[in-house]
Amino acid sequence: MDNRSENRRLFIKKAATNLAGALIAPSLIASRIENYHNPEENYPDPSIVILDKRFAKYVQFNAAVERLWNGVRWAEGPVWFGDGRYLLFSDIPNNAIMRWTEETGEISKFRNPSNYTNGNTRDRQGRLISCEHDSRRVTRTELDGRITVLMDSYLGKKLNAPNDVVVHSNGSIWFTDPGYGILSSYEGHVDKFELPTNIYRLDPSSDEVTVVAGDFARPNGLCFSPDEKLLYIVDSGQPDDKPHPIRVFNVVNGKTLENGRLFCDMGRGTSDGIRCDMDGNIWSAAGWAGKDYDGVHVFAPDGKLIGRISLPEPCANICFGGEKRNRLFMTASQSLYSLYVNAKGAMMP
Repeated sequence: MDNRSENRRLFIKKAATNLAGALIAPSLIASRIENYHNPEENYPDPSIVILDKRFAKYVQFNAAVERLWNGVRWAEGPVWFGDGRYLLFSDIPNNAIMRWTEETGEISKFRNPSNYTNGNTRDRQGRLISCEHDSRRVTRTELDGRITVLMDSYLGKKLNAPNDVVVHSNGSIWFTDPGYGILSSYEGHVDKFELPTNIYRLDPSSDEVTVVAGDFARPNGLCFSPDEKLLYIVDSGQPDDKPHPIRVFNVVNGKTLENGRLFCDMGRGTSDGIRCDMDGNIWSAAGWAGKDYDGVHVFAPDGKLIGRISLPEPCANICFGGEKRNRLFMTASQSLYSLYVNAKGAMMP
């Protein structure tokens, strides 16, 4: 067994124990899988809507949207741990990170309190990277369970409330800081903004920090294209009479952004978390516009909406997981959903 495999095995083992108050032993909660729509309309699932023939290849005709669990207040930040066969996701108002185990379908609490964690991802060593609202910081959970603060300030001023995060193959950490966690006490605490709503790039090896973009109202979800030449960023803070955009930038040398432009307009609702598949399609959480909108919207690389997955709740975030990276997990309001698709997620460590 190589060092990386051994380290990951150690991380999985430690994640189920109480380490310096950071992680907690599993507290199992009732879990179930169900189809939320009419069971007489199982296949093809009417929740999956093909709007362009390009989307048809990604639809598995005999797969249905499944509600894996219901019981959180606001589900966010899903991240897949294939080496442990579990999904972590945030329940921000309940100040917890939850764990759904694939083999048993059980739900447990992974971390509580979590400092009102929102977005999560993994770095190239398999470590958990988290955006904490209440502590206004980005942290890394080490393979032995210790928590390292990666960044909590910039130029001597506190971060607002980091929201979502991705890791480049060069190890750099890119995150958004819109400040939603200091707007109310429901997802953090009320506090003042000390910095603009920036997108940051952090190099953990050198501690170098740069602002890669600073012209967003509320930067939110973000993801790289499979070749990492593009970075997509959601702006969820535009007023109703303005476009509700996902923007795209060229990534220069894995360090800077240029040529920012509109990728797509989410229309009457808004995006939140986004992921890219191996073909360059953007899968976007969608919400706040009701029936026939809430769920997941899928955009081709040219920015055209080609498909939609309808959910009965606003969707906050998504990720690909499962053994073959072809299972789409969706955190939507009070529930966790999944759907097997004929697409594979990009950017899996």
